[in-house]
Amino acid sequence: MTELSLYVLDIVQNSITADASRIDVNLVERLGTLTFEVKDNGRGMSAEMAEKVTDPFTTSRTTRRVGLGLPFLKLAAEQTGGSLELSSELGVGTSLSALFQTEHIDMVPLGDFAGTVVTLIQGAPDIRFVIKRGRDDKEYTLDTDELREVLGGDVPLNEPDVLTWINDYVTENELSL
Repeated sequence: MTELSLYVLDIVQNSITADASRIDVNLVERLGTLTFEVKDNGRGMSAEMAEKVTDPFTTSRTTRRVGLGLPFLKLAAEQTGGSLELSSELGVGTSLSALFQTEHIDMVPLGDFAGTVVTLIQGAPDIRFVIKRGRDDKEYTLDTDELREVLGGDVPLNEPDVLTWINDYVTENELSL
């Protein structure tokens, strides 16, 4: 993948598929590193599956025999001198953390993070997303439960005007980092 935001989309889609009702996404840049974390309360994986999940020929899908998202994310992190850690517990959820060295020549650009956030919320408007993004001493948070509270429950998060506001909110905050 050519952008980190596409990895975010892919990994969070795994959480959605695992029936998570809450997904936390953290992207934090500090001191020449970028940490990308996803934590969910989905079905989780067995210890055996969690150990093998970065093998491209291991997948829980029945429609194909390869799963490339996690192996590619691991490779992208390791190519920068970083790493990938994953922990999971059946019935509890999964946590993933990828560390990138941002000054490395193989570091992929972030890409359209606002578009990724909008796509996730549009596709799964009932899930609680808590998205934290930071760089050095600045950060912002987008919590879809807070948006629901402000909207009063009558307006779905995948309403076009709401999605436009979310896109503008993330874009403005990205520019301020």
